[in-house]
Amino acid sequence: MTKKTVLRKPEAMIFDMDGTLFQTETLLLPAYHQLFDTLRAEGHFEGETPPEERMLGSLGMLLEDIWKVVMPEASEAAHRRADELLLQLEIEGLDGGSSRLYPGVKETLEALKAQGVRLFVASNGLEDYVKGVAFAHEIMPLFEGVYSAGQYKTPSKINLVQILLQKHRIQDAWMVGDRSSDVEAGKMNHQTVIGCAYAGFGRDEELAGSDALISEFAELLRLYEEAE
Repeated sequence: MTKKTVLRKPEAMIFDMDGTLFQTETLLLPAYHQLFDTLRAEGHFEGETPPEERMLGSLGMLLEDIWKVVMPEASEAAHRRADELLLQLEIEGLDGGSSRLYPGVKETLEALKAQGVRLFVASNGLEDYVKGVAFAHEIMPLFEGVYSAGQYKTPSKINLVQILLQKHRIQDAWMVGDRSSDVEAGKMNHQTVIGCAYAGFGRDEELAGSDALISEFAELLRLYEEAE
């Protein structure tokens, strides 16, 4: 855990989903390979499946931007079919029960809620996916609100967090996430940012500007308890 500034106890915490609460690769990678098998079978894609690293490195982006990175040569129709397939395959994967949260996520969220912290999710993912992960892993009841770009049609996480803060009249929150989009969303909305440095999907410099860094999720509780 690395603290860069003196932290104040927030009234709320806003969490990214992928790479923060959820070990995305445990669900995504099997679905990713099935997706490209289907795209090839349907004539939407030719050649080898793009490297997994290309997909993992794009997590945190809006889905429409992810496909521009993963398969830039493919058609718009292929991108939209990939949207449909990925959601379908991930929902099926959640039902299969093989995906995982990061260690200590549920217990830490429960402890924070017990201390009166209001908990929220803000994700650039699709609504059914984000809520599906929360329901499947039995953490949905811990959140006062689960916000997704898919539901609110926001162009960036900055806008999504702004909507959340205004709707719930939150003045002081910690934005907790693992990508530059989380740092930007927190800072552009004048909130404290806690960078999650354990997922490994992004580059180290993505978390530049965070007020503190944690190397495992459970450190968040100690960070809160030590805050003023």
